[in-house]
Amino acid sequence: MVVSEGLLKWVMRFYPPLLFQRIWVVKFSKGYRGVKVKVRKSFLNKNYNNSIFGGTLFSAADPFYPILFYQIFSHKGYKLTVWSKSATVKYARPAATNLFFDIELSDSDIAEAEHVLNTAGKFIRSFPIDIYNKDGEICVSLMIEVYVRNLNFTDTTI
Repeated sequence: MVVSEGLLKWVMRFYPPLLFQRIWVVKFSKGYRGVKVKVRKSFLNKNYNNSIFGGTLFSAADPFYPILFYQIFSHKGYKLTVWSKSATVKYARPAATNLFFDIELSDSDIAEAEHVLNTAGKFIRSFPIDIYNKDGEICVSLMIEVYVRNLNFTDTTI
């Protein structure tokens, strides 16, 4: 579904898997070049150590690179399949407070993806996400592998 940045922000805020884990989309950047996300600590997502569940932190990071790529290329007229193919998570310290992260796609990231989609039909690449506490300390580092397939691609080399 191709939508505006503001509408998707509100849809994602009230999407139950994110809402109940207290994952809040602060803002999508113009042209879907990035997103700012906050993970609020609450009784709904804290564990017995009084920190945010690791699953909540993974869930917070999981959908956003695919969403950005989907929206960017759908707005350009591409028909796509996009998903998070894999991820690695490294927990650095307990998430004892609210957490924050930003994702930004550069012009070169987008140009590379578009070139690969038009020449090979599918783009697969890993992107980093660092999730910070209120003091700016990294609590979690993730690598999200994004899979993007151009459904209109026809291989003419055969």
